[in-house]
Amino acid sequence: MFTGIIEERGRVLGWETTPDGGARLTVAAPLAASDAAHGDSIAVSGVCLTVVAFGDDRFTADVMGQTLAVSAIADLQPGDDVNLERAAKVGDRLGGHIVQGHVDGTGAVLEVRDEGSWRVLRFRLPDGLAPLVVDKGSIAVAGVSLTVSAVGRDDAGHWFEVSLIPETLEATTLGAITSGGRVNLETDVLARHVQRMLAFVPAAVA
Repeated sequence: MFTGIIEERGRVLGWETTPDGGARLTVAAPLAASDAAHGDSIAVSGVCLTVVAFGDDRFTADVMGQTLAVSAIADLQPGDDVNLERAAKVGDRLGGHIVQGHVDGTGAVLEVRDEGSWRVLRFRLPDGLAPLVVDKGSIAVAGVSLTVSAVGRDDAGHWFEVSLIPETLEATTLGAITSGGRVNLETDVLARHVQRMLAFVPAAVA
């Protein structure tokens, strides 16, 4: 489990496709690698990956084909920056919200606009995720725990906005994001459970 509070920005050192349709990712990450062990979980821009090798300042993880199919991690290239968070420890403060690192899908960046000292980002929201995203609710964007500041719909579909403070812009990759990019989205796990349970509630009889 993660909290969506990014610990450091890592840099992709290597990206190799594997014969089984997956990939092997190596990331420069002095902090995340400092106490890494084989089998540890590290969230890479919101995707929970398992450490298979590590050094003093880097770690390597395998990425399944399913993960490549549903997330923006497939877009990574050597030199790209990524948001990193080690798994939460029992007893830690939950500074963000409950984040599993299980990406629901991706969202395209529709608009980036500065409003004083903060920045507003608007993302396209896949139709299937729209019921799970509410104004003032929580969402993980590229692994960053954020509060939804607006939701809406236009002719092309659903969208949502988040408002970023200077600290978030500086400490995460969201500060360098531009229109047209693609990010990983993970909706609130509580909302997903409620949606699933409601699917089993019999329709009300008139």
